[in-house]
Amino acid sequence: MLTFNAQPKITKKLSSQLVIASLLSFGLAACGDSYNDSDNTYTPPVEPPMEYSYSLTLTNLTYGQPLSPIAVALHGDTKMWQVGQAASVALEKLAEGGDNTDFIALAENLATTSSDGPVPPGSSVTLAISTTEAMAKYLTVVTMLVNTNDAFSGLTGVDISTLTVNQEKSWRLNVYDSGTELNNEAVGTIPGPADGGVGFDAARNDIDLVGYHSGVVSKDDGLSSSVLTQAHRFDNPAVKLTITRTK
Repeated sequence: MLTFNAQPKITKKLSSQLVIASLLSFGLAACGDSYNDSDNTYTPPVEPPMEYSYSLTLTNLTYGQPLSPIAVALHGDTKMWQVGQAASVALEKLAEGGDNTDFIALAENLATTSSDGPVPPGSSVTLAISTTEAMAKYLTVVTMLVNTNDAFSGLTGVDISTLTVNQEKSWRLNVYDSGTELNNEAVGTIPGPADGGVGFDAARNDIDLVGYHSGVVSKDDGLSSSVLTQAHRFDNPAVKLTITRTK
């Protein structure tokens, strides 16, 4: 009788074990399916591109020379002008008339910005610029001294790739002559408030080479045909630029 009564207990125990094993097998199979795509491949998550952001502050250091709207560009390893070489038409338009539209639209530029208007003498403006282009490691900033024929100030092709977040760097910028228009300071040839004359003229009547500007002469200095006065003189540097990497 003892042997007869023990047999059902053993059978029940085996049955329970078989049920549990079956359930475990089913669960593992189900879990296995959740880790396999239909084509058995793994797609890693897409990382967002790194963003590079900068804040630029420009201060007009002159006494009587408003600055045209500031053009800022980030680009690859190139220079937008060089002393001793001819200015591009885009630079000529900016240096003669203060219009930075074509300059900002240059194909080399990967990111650009511009101030909304002129920067008066003694005033400052702060601009922000951002890009996700890894090749945009070089900076160009340019503006016209509008009470001149074709004087401009800026820097071009400066490597800023080593700047770390919150690091800043400053420059004091000299004045260039685009070499595209004679510095005659005559009535009708200067676009700034000293004259209100014509800006860009496609005809080039100067040496057609970018150089360092020698300054204005003015009627107070004996140039009787000039519309400028001693107030429109400028010393180098004419602009202070500070850039800070913000991201």
